[in-house]
Amino acid sequence: MKANPKTNAIRFLERHRVDFESRVYEVDESDLSAVSVAQKLGIRVEQTVKTIVLKGNRSGVFVCLLQGHRDVDIKRLASFVPDTMIGTVDAGRLLSLTGYVRGGVSPFGMTKTYPFFLDRPVLREEWISCSAGKKGIQIWMRSSDLAALTGATILDFSKDQQPHIKG
Repeated sequence: MKANPKTNAIRFLERHRVDFESRVYEVDESDLSAVSVAQKLGIRVEQTVKTIVLKGNRSGVFVCLLQGHRDVDIKRLASFVPDTMIGTVDAGRLLSLTGYVRGGVSPFGMTKTYPFFLDRPVLREEWISCSAGKKGIQIWMRSSDLAALTGATILDFSKDQQPHIKG
């Protein structure tokens, strides 16, 4: 069996002596969703954490961490930040801003430092899975360690995803 590759995120966690394990799964480029990742890892989607990079017109770039089955509620988030306009960062800019690509953005080991916001429901799960900084590798760790290591401000800013109806 091939050893799991080391990523900047994994090196970051090793330096901080955090209890974690890396888990490898088969990537489907047509479906990078948290639901797909959860199914491949055999965990509940509530245990997955998405890393969403946003930009406000006043505060600049910041990062939101939320459960895989939830979306950022921009109106709710706007009540916590000084911005009047907030949008997601274009996927093509992720590499230059974070050092990671879409589907592999980890909250750890980014090339630049940004403010982090952690959606409170994440902390209801003792153990969570987040990207290890490369598509196909996830980190399994305590949610409390995620909060502590990112220095995230804990807020309530998400909403349930709208179901997608296929016609």
